[in-house]
Amino acid sequence: MRLLLQRVSRAEVRVEGRAVGAIGTGLVALVGVGPDDTEALAAGLADKTVHLRIFRDDAGLTNRSLLDVAGELLAVSQFTLFGDTRRGRRPSFIGAAPPALGAELYERFAAAVEARGVKVARGVFGAEMEIELVNDGPMTIWLDSAAG
Repeated sequence: MRLLLQRVSRAEVRVEGRAVGAIGTGLVALVGVGPDDTEALAAGLADKTVHLRIFRDDAGLTNRSLLDVAGELLAVSQFTLFGDTRRGRRPSFIGAAPPALGAELYERFAAAVEARGVKVARGVFGAEMEIELVNDGPMTIWLDSAAG
């Protein structure tokens, strides 16, 4: 699995012009699933996500986690995180999981974050979506299950 996390002051995801998920302070998680990913990897990345110390404390240092700041998470499926651009000018997405596995593990990740006490808003798996966000910092972190 691959996650692109963005610390935000607010974010919203829309499908066909209609808001389907919105959060205040927290993280937007773009979630990509690979063909060999498992529920255990989804749970491990959920745990890492909620405990990452990337929010500012009173001294302005990044010492607080999503849990510490009572932040929220907006999870958006993003198979294009597995885009391969090494050859040619058009990305290949054959490294992404098939849709059924992608949908299952995307939902497992979101549910695992919720189980850890974080409010989770979601996009719509497989839909064309628009995401509007205010990146706070900016703070953007790449998590990859292969990197632990």
